Parts: sequence; C-alpha cells; structure tokens
Amino acid sequence: MLKLIRNADVFAPDPLGVKDVLIADGRIAAVKDHIFPENFSSGEIEVINGTGLKLMPGLIDSHVHITGGGGEGSFKTRTPELMLSDCVAGGITTVVGVIGTDGTTRTMTNLVAKAKGLKEEGLSCFCQSGSYQVPVKTLTGSLEQDIILIEEIIGAGEIAISDHRSSQPTKEELARIASEARVGGILSGKAGVVNVHLGDSPDRLKLIEEVVETTDIPITQFVPTHINRNEELLEAGIAFAIKGGYVDFTTSTTKEILAGDETKCSRGLKRMLAEGVPENRITFTSDGQGSLPEFDKAGNLKGLRIGRVTSLYKEVKDAVLEEGVPFETAIKVATSNVAEAYKFRQKGTVAAEMDADLLLVDAENLEIDSVIAGGKWMMKNKEIVTKGTFE
Repeated sequence: MLKLIRNADVFAPDPLGVKDVLIADGRIAAVKDHIFPENFSSGEIEVINGTGLKLMPGLIDSHVHITGGGGEGSFKTRTPELMLSDCVAGGITTVVGVIGTDGTTRTMTNLVAKAKGLKEEGLSCFCQSGSYQVPVKTLTGSLEQDIILIEEIIGAGEIAISDHRSSQPTKEELARIASEARVGGILSGKAGVVNVHLGDSPDRLKLIEEVVETTDIPITQFVPTHINRNEELLEAGIAFAIKGGYVDFTTSTTKEILAGDETKCSRGLKRMLAEGVPENRITFTSDGQGSLPEFDKAGNLKGLRIGRVTSLYKEVKDAVLEEGVPFETAIKVATSNVAEAYKFRQKGTVAAEMDADLLLVDAENLEIDSVIAGGKWMMKNKEIVTKGTFE
C-alpha cells in the first residue's frame, strides 16, 4: 500500500516547509506542496495527517554494540544484544554494529549474523570489521576482502587508541588499517572508514594526526568517537574538525560520568558550532549496548552500566530545547552528516528516490510520534507496532 503523509512540516534535514510526502515500495516517491489522494483508489493508499508534526529523516546510529559489549568486570558484565524495539523507541532506522573491547568472545560471524537478523526485522543494518585489537580480527582473514565481499561490512572499527585497553598500535599499523579499509571501500563503493575509539590518554588524537600528516590517507578516512570524554579531548576534537575531520560524540552516559569531566553532547554540539566547526563534520552516536565502565587513575574498574540507543535522539532533542540549536542543525548530527561520512547514499535525506526512513515528531515538544523504516510502520501514533522476533 502507498502511504501519503499530508501537511507535515518537512525537514530534509534543511527546512522545506509544509509538504506532502508520498511513499511507495520502500522509497520516497515524491515531496510536493500538494499530492492528491483522489488520484489513487482507497485500497491503494493510506493517508496520514501530518498537521502539527515535523517530518525528518530516520536516525542513523553508526556505533552500536548490536551483539552486546563490555566484560570489563568479567563474564557477568557482558551486556545483552540489541533489541529491535529499542531502536524503534529511539527513532533509529539505520544501525552500524561494532564489537569493541571483547574481540575474543564477540566474533565477526556473530556480528554479521546479528546484522542480517536486524535487517530481516525491518532495520537497515551494517557493521564494521574488527574490534579494539590490532591486528584486526576479520571475517575472511583480510580487512580489504571483508569490505569488498561482505555486503554488511562497510569499514573497520572500533579500533582503540589512547586507551589502556587498546593494543597500543603504532602509526604504521593504523596507517595500514586505514589503507586497507580505503581500498576496500573504493573497490566496493563503500566508505571504508576507520571508526576509532578514543580513551582518556593524553595522546588523544595524536596517532590519527600523525597518519594524516605523514601519509596520503585523507583525514576523512577516520571517524574518532567519544570526543566528549573530557575537556582536553573535546578541544583537540575542535581543532581536528576545523582541519576537515569528522568528530563523533557519544550520547550514552551517566550522571556520575557527567559530574566528572565529560561534556553532555547537546552542550558540546553548541560549543563546537560556536568555535567555528563546520556543522557537517559533527556526528552523534549512542554506543548502545556497550558497557559504560568507570576506572580509577590506576586503571581499576570502579563501576559499570549499559549504553542505550534511545539516548541518541534525547541528546538531539536537548540540543534544540535546552541549548537553542536550530532543529535542522541538530538533526543533521544523526542523519545527513552520518550518511555523508559513511556514504549511505540513500539515507539521511527526505527527497524523492531516497529510502523511506522517516520520523514524525511533535512540533512543540519534539517527542517521537511515528517511525517508518523502509516504507513500513515501526511506530505509529506513539505505539510500537513492529517488535523483534523474540520480544
């Protein structure tokens, strides 16, 4: 059945004003001032009244531990797998899965299988090859082959640097990873980016900067994440983004972590924009299902909680309602900016021929009203209508 959303305030993410949006066969068929349902028979089209709602692209969360993560507090602290309804509740229609700290009991076969499962349940899902560790633990034995031959695999990550849990990679090792990912991406039409976990070491972004300065690898081949971990890292991230790099904020956090030196994402976005960072170089990700460990200065575990994908839209909303960031700017950090960084050519924009991944949110309080993924209802009138297989 065709779907026609009428009279919604469309943000593509740039504002288009009140429009009608026609959805057909999982794609956006048209975005026009008026589309007349009388041109279709009643059995062919479902008409949705979008009055009082903002229509925007579905969120892209490019850093989620879809098979679970963690384990820093031993086996009992392994976090559970991602559930479909968590993404739906958070307005997320596209997910990129990563492994993280545990590259031994969390495997690439498991990651790819989970990505395929989420796709069958209605989301768009991709994944990165590897984990914190270097050498990269791949699916086929080669990072380049993983990206070229495996549909779901789009790059490498999350590779850890500046962290006591990392493999302490050298500049040459990181350069080789980026080179293989880049060539794999070129040959397969994918981004081939390297998602880089940043710890709280004073080295911060130094290793990435050395690779960019001493090789031909472009700065955009890296997406460093957790840039809001501490003040010094945030300042380094501002300089990195002004040079042309991407920087990624992590939205999952705790009151205890924020009481330390971490910057709340919505506040960090406002600051970066004020510092002159181009808005298209900033992304938000949730780190969903990842553990949120807290270590003391000696590296001993103090406590651990779990990241939530629902934190992504919350920080986007807070950027608007609490920090005064324009709506169209705030939503870019989880839509068009991510699509650009990861070369998701059919995602992140409300336009004809793009995938019909859409959110309808209340124009006043910005609460999520409805979610459409691939042209299908996932949430309708604030009720989740599509749940995971075992939910």
